[in-house]
Amino acid sequence: MGELSRKVGRRIKEIREGLKIKQYELAEKLDMEPSNLTRIESGYQMPKEENLEKIASLLGVRVKDLFDFDEEYTREDLILKIVSILKNSDIVELEYVYKLVSELKKMK
Repeated sequence: MGELSRKVGRRIKEIREGLKIKQYELAEKLDMEPSNLTRIESGYQMPKEENLEKIASLLGVRVKDLFDFDEEYTREDLILKIVSILKNSDIVELEYVYKLVSELKKMK
């Protein structure tokens, strides 16, 4: 399928994982084979309308929330945006960002 099914699938997975729900658990509640949910979350299959409603209900969101996509950036886009923000930051903000990034790197 196309870009829309890929984005919807990714959004479903994002919400499900945020709620700490296992894929097989959601599939079971949907009365769906886990492989079908995998296909939906991977963007290979767009959920039927009734399944969109069930998925939203089980995840505690509205159907429209499944279509609420974050803007996607390339690595280069993000670097440019970060540099732009940092150029306008004062020393205290820069030190905070440095410490934050240093701690994130240690976690890897």
